[in-house]
Amino acid sequence: MSSLAIGGMLFAGMLVLMAARVPIAAAMFVPGAIGYWALAGSNAFLSHLKGAVFARFSVYDLSVIPLFLLMGQFATQGGLSRSLFAFASSLVGHFRGGIAMAAMLACAAFGAISGSSVATAATVAQVALPEMRRFNYSGRLATATLAAGGTLGILIPPSVVLVIYAILTEQNIAKLFAAAFLPGFIATAGYLLAIGVYVRFHPTHGPAQPEHSNAERWATMKDVWPVVVIFIVVFGGIYGGIFTSTEAAAIGAASTLATAVWKRELDRAGIIRCFLATAETSGMIFMIFFGADMLNSALALSQMPNQLAQTVAGLGLPPLVVMVGILLFYVVLGSVMDELSMILLTIPVLFPVIMALDFYGLGATEKAIWFGILVLTVVEIGLIAPPVGLNVYVVNGLARDVPMAETYRGVVPFLITDAFRLALLIAFPILSLWLVRLLD
Repeated sequence: MSSLAIGGMLFAGMLVLMAARVPIAAAMFVPGAIGYWALAGSNAFLSHLKGAVFARFSVYDLSVIPLFLLMGQFATQGGLSRSLFAFASSLVGHFRGGIAMAAMLACAAFGAISGSSVATAATVAQVALPEMRRFNYSGRLATATLAAGGTLGILIPPSVVLVIYAILTEQNIAKLFAAAFLPGFIATAGYLLAIGVYVRFHPTHGPAQPEHSNAERWATMKDVWPVVVIFIVVFGGIYGGIFTSTEAAAIGAASTLATAVWKRELDRAGIIRCFLATAETSGMIFMIFFGADMLNSALALSQMPNQLAQTVAGLGLPPLVVMVGILLFYVVLGSVMDELSMILLTIPVLFPVIMALDFYGLGATEKAIWFGILVLTVVEIGLIAPPVGLNVYVVNGLARDVPMAETYRGVVPFLITDAFRLALLIAFPILSLWLVRLLD
């Protein structure tokens, strides 16, 4: 049996288990364990299993994940989203669709200290949804804006998905964060444009509100400065060479905690909830890591990644055609898997394929960084694309009076801007690499 056939069987087994509602970590571990046992024998399997857990979880770089998650939890529980939304609303709320634009800007700012798509969507939604309802915004525009805005949580650094990609591909986390900044700004601008165009055709869906006075704007700005300071300290420290990404995550978490306590938004019970939520999410991520490692070990033993890379190279297809095919595969896979599982499972298989091809004469490091941003962009699209769209489900869970179909109609303009942005990033790698080269 060929390596590709063995790999296909392992993937099929995983999908069957997922369809049976087996937890994703177990759905990857079981076929991986069976495949490894079948290919190498019981003694080799048990020997591998004995050291696999320590080999994975003793990696120092993994400590950045719970630290950034804790930072996001402190920001979520500490009321920072409320301050960000109030300030953004005072700036643009008087425009048609302005409250939706304010929610989008709040998502972008909150994503810069959260690193989580679901947390960004859910947290900002709790603040922005009541305001949009109060000003008679349509359920379609309100929920779609928040679902799309939540995706900025994993695109604008710090991003847990980018951290995991960096660990899997042995790339520099700081460089990947730098590469994501400009695409993140483009995404935010595109989403704001989508809202502006939408309300031009449907003016009753996002009516304009009275303009805030300068005094009101200054009042809301006073509550935003801690977020700006935290952002500057964390990322200024990273790119200034003062501390590493892991140290930056620890400092960011401590600063966010101090800010929340200082604002009297977080008490002892809230702090405990933050640590418990971080532990639960970290445990889930690390279990998925272990399951994906088991499956990827079986795939590596079967030589599937190498054979796949050789097969694709032998087809003689233009590299950009291969890239587009891989990204379309991610879009399809996103309808049945969450973003972390996709990254952990597919990157070890598809990364060698990309590295074996030539794209615009890019070096190995730049090619790896560029591919990471493209994958992140496609993963982001999967969070709002039908039929699953995790962010859509999260926001609709907070707005049960809005039919799911309405939210999916509302995300279409945002998906159009996503497709246009993805095309730009594919055609012009400099959009992802400009800041990386500037910092080198």
